[in-house]
Amino acid sequence: MPARLRPTAPIAAEAILVGDPGRALMLAQELLVEPKMSNHARGLWGYTGATEAGRQLTIQATGMGGPSAAVVLADLAELGVRRAVRVGTCASLGDLEPGELLVVADSHPLRGSFRTFSDHKEPRNAERPDEGLTAALRVAMPEAHLGTVISLDTLYRPERNLPSLRAEAADMQTAALLATAAELGVAAAAVLVVTERSDSGQLRDDDLEAAAKRAGHAAAAVL
Repeated sequence: MPARLRPTAPIAAEAILVGDPGRALMLAQELLVEPKMSNHARGLWGYTGATEAGRQLTIQATGMGGPSAAVVLADLAELGVRRAVRVGTCASLGDLEPGELLVVADSHPLRGSFRTFSDHKEPRNAERPDEGLTAALRVAMPEAHLGTVISLDTLYRPERNLPSLRAEAADMQTAALLATAAELGVAAAAVLVVTERSDSGQLRDDDLEAAAKRAGHAAAAVL
């Protein structure tokens, strides 16, 4: 039994990972037929059930930040998860507008505990998602952009001086998840909803929910 998650129902081999427990519930209701709560330990709500296509799927909250997400993915791998898609949120660093979707091509861990305790200010080599899942996400969401993400351990602030790296967005989890997945032999990819841009404000909750549902349907289809 993993040290953190305490599953009360079987965990599927494929999983959608979200940071927010509330979004896990929303996607479970949207994507699964009669979902059953499979975890509530530590407030990390998880649900398992069959999709409309009849495949078993787990939707699991990972909490906030890369370290929490990495720990949850390690527990899921111990429970048998072999493929996963992160459906998360990000802040635009350039031209992406709130409400748009970004399929992650690579993610650079910039600073924080999941950077192997490095104090270097420049990002290390990028963490890359599974090629097959990423290609399938692009087919499932032709409207989505493909781009690079910077992953931070703290919230992105527009006034912060980031290194000169061509990146479309910043988030708090993707690099840690991809690095952990590679170590554990889990095929993983990520699609992010742009929720804010410095000159455009934040995405409204109902628009965020609609975009997350689009991303969730695509993730379920490719798993």
